Amino acid sequence: MPSPYIIIISGPSCTGKTTLAQKIIERFPLPYLSKDGVKEILFDKVGWRDRAWSQKLGGASYAVLHYFMESLLTAGTSFIVESNFKAEFANQEFQKLMAKYHFTPIQIMCQCQGDILFERFKARSVSGLRHPGHCDTGNYDEFKDLLLRGQSDPLDLDGEIIIFDSTDLEHLDYPGLLHRLAALLPKNLS
Repeated sequence: MPSPYIIIISGPSCTGKTTLAQKIIERFPLPYLSKDGVKEILFDKVGWRDRAWSQKLGGASYAVLHYFMESLLTAGTSFIVESNFKAEFANQEFQKLMAKYHFTPIQIMCQCQGDILFERFKARSVSGLRHPGHCDTGNYDEFKDLLLRGQSDPLDLDGEIIIFDSTDLEHLDYPGLLHRLAALLPKNLS
């Protein structure tokens, strides 16, 4: 059985990870795992309260995400996984999975100019478009430094790293990114 591919979409909040994942799924119909998708199901089933509760459910969401990742890898299935992975926490889990399943990673690192990203985060937090369980309006200070940096560090994995800059929302190069993915993925996936 050929080794599976994992398209890992990461980056700070509001860099367009979920929208990008949807564009990729339209072109490459692969299973899609999203940490916020899992977290919002948990909010709906067990409720939401404050930032501490949101963080607790965030940890539970990662545990569920890792369970499904390993299930797909056990079946030899390629997939897309999307979250704001932090290398200091996620490296060990991904490296353990890579040693066991020998998958091929393709990391897409979403980024944005920092001041624009911070303003985008604040606008989204009051827009009513995001699940209230995230408690975004109460955590500007918590995320400010990361958002002003505008990018996250990639995971410490062999494989391709693609930078996707979402600073200018009017000129996002989805076709270029999809073309690059098509060149990296095996023919049976593209």
